[in-house]
Amino acid sequence: MTIIIWFVLAVEASATEMYVFVPNIHWILVEDSINKTKLVSKFLAHCPLSNTHLNIPTPPDYKTTEKDPNWLKPRGVLQRNLGLKWLREHLNMSEVKGVVYFGDDDNTYDLELFEEMRYTKKVSVWPVALVGGLMVERPIVKSGKVVGWNTLWKADRPFPIDMAGFAVNATLLLKHQEAGFSLKVPRGYQESHLLKRLVKMEDLEPKANNCTKILVWHTRTEPPKLKQEQKLKIPSNQGIEV
Repeated sequence: MTIIIWFVLAVEASATEMYVFVPNIHWILVEDSINKTKLVSKFLAHCPLSNTHLNIPTPPDYKTTEKDPNWLKPRGVLQRNLGLKWLREHLNMSEVKGVVYFGDDDNTYDLELFEEMRYTKKVSVWPVALVGGLMVERPIVKSGKVVGWNTLWKADRPFPIDMAGFAVNATLLLKHQEAGFSLKVPRGYQESHLLKRLVKMEDLEPKANNCTKILVWHTRTEPPKLKQEQKLKIPSNQGIEV
């Protein structure tokens, strides 16, 4: 089964490793940008994986500033929706056999995760480490079924799960054209906004040894600290693409 995965802004995983160890994968990379950047375009030109490069900017009113905490405003909403739009325009429901996963440059992945999600029938789930103020947030599984959630942050959410903690069968997304993300939902509810249009809790498929194994970590991507750069008359990266 093909795995369709898109990353917002940037890519952390090694393209060579993904190509060697994860067969049948298609990357959709969506930049939060008015134009596609040369940096990402050049990367994809040398990428051995099948890929699609898209771009759409976040509206100015929803952009955070350098002083804002990264959680203040929703991130990646329009980018993920553009990926869904591309998916629905290019995949044929009668032919597609694939799984969709929302990757991000905030995470670190064990390649085993991509093999785990390959057999998703509706929505598969697994633990995510270093998120929600806990060492591990995870579904609670009994007799092979998800019965609750090991989480403390906004535990009353319909699906108190991180974006890195689930994958969706592509056919399900094609059947439910209304399923997507929104700039208007409260913080932490993007996942629930999507999933409640696709499944109920009893439909969830626990992976990673009944949700007891860690295969993804929310390691976060922080803006670089470049205080010394301000002291230079000539930028240190002049003529060099960074």
